[in-house]
Amino acid sequence: MAKTEVILTHNIVGLGGESDNVRVAAGYARNYLFPHRLAVPVTSANKRQIEALKQRRAEREAHEFNTMTELSKGLSKLICVIKVKTGEEGKLFGAVTSGMIADELKHQFDIALDKKKIYLEHSIRTTGEYEVELNLHHDVKGTLKVRVESTTPASAAAVEVPEEKQHTEKRGKRTEAGKEETSEAKPKAAKVEKSEKTEKHAKPHKAEKTEKAEKKA
Repeated sequence: MAKTEVILTHNIVGLGGESDNVRVAAGYARNYLFPHRLAVPVTSANKRQIEALKQRRAEREAHEFNTMTELSKGLSKLICVIKVKTGEEGKLFGAVTSGMIADELKHQFDIALDKKKIYLEHSIRTTGEYEVELNLHHDVKGTLKVRVESTTPASAAAVEVPEEKQHTEKRGKRTEAGKEETSEAKPKAAKVEKSEKTEKHAKPHKAEKTEKAEKKA
């Protein structure tokens, strides 16, 4: 494939910045870079523009540095909340990605951040709070707090278990109370039986005394 040299007039990620002299495919330069005025051919006239392009590049990079520094300070004060469905023990169905974080930053705070600037050292697969590293600029790093919350409601079984325990405890108390009532009832019944026996023995004794008195008379 034929190559050609061009002078970049704009910053192109992965290729270079203003004033850089780079070699690219001839078709790429002819069909994309030149029509979009992102580069110019290497000629004596165009080389004289290099100093002006370097000045433009320095101004752009200084602006980006200041912008990213301010953004880093602002992001460090925020907490990005991401709500996901989870299974047992708060485990996610999948993982939180840098793209999801970028989307939530836009949705919650109206901050547009390239997902490539969000660095996840380890996959986020459980709920909790995490500190995510940000590569905002080659001279500017930052951090963002990300809180992962579950949208899955607690299972009904987990809620019902304590209620069943309470019912069991209450039933146990009633049973104990019933035993106490039964134990109290037994002595009362014994007293009634004793009084009945006493009355039975007492009646014949009175009758004998009455018969003896009639004989004497």
